[in-house]
Amino acid sequence: MFIQPWDAALDREEWQQWIADGHDFGQLSVNGPAGQAPAVVPTHFTVDGDDLLIHLARPNPVWRAIEQDPKVTFTVIGDYAFVPGPWRAGPALPPTDGVPTSYYAAVQFTCHAHLVDAPEAKAELLRRQLAHFQPEGDHAPVAPDQPPYGRMLPGIRGLRLEVTDVRAKFKYDDHKPVEHREAVAERLTARGQALDEPTARQQRRRLDRMGPWRA
Repeated sequence: MFIQPWDAALDREEWQQWIADGHDFGQLSVNGPAGQAPAVVPTHFTVDGDDLLIHLARPNPVWRAIEQDPKVTFTVIGDYAFVPGPWRAGPALPPTDGVPTSYYAAVQFTCHAHLVDAPEAKAELLRRQLAHFQPEGDHAPVAPDQPPYGRMLPGIRGLRLEVTDVRAKFKYDDHKPVEHREAVAERLTARGQALDEPTARQQRRRLDRMGPWRA
């Protein structure tokens, strides 16, 4: 992932807070066998300390690839929108000369994948995930010897992704003048399609923290 200086995370806390704000679905990318394309699996995940926790169905074809090469990438993308060219035209240019772009936030984790296969270890992984996704606790006990999860545990495998590197990108035209960024955020809010509003919030948040771009 190419990151311009003005697109980089301002600090570690920025991308951590963005993940914590509900960005808990991503894509696991694993190296395929020689001559084959990498495999990509969309899935929810849970943060556990510095690690990521996921589980997948046992028939998933990624297991063989992970066993052969445990170095994987996990990518989370969100708060994205298409920005039309006329919105980005400079004040001295006709609107049709503006060049469109995409706004988005993305965090890429480089990880060493550790397989979780022991029944109690898988149950604990699921308990941690449920504590995140169903904090009300409105679910049956997750235990290897109790239904319904006990009979289902053999059908899944867990992964603890030990994060070895993080690359975070917040692409919101932060190198443009303040007036330009404010105007685009207003237009995104007014358009109100798909993820326009959260995209505008990210642009305004970065603007509040950064102000005018300084190299």
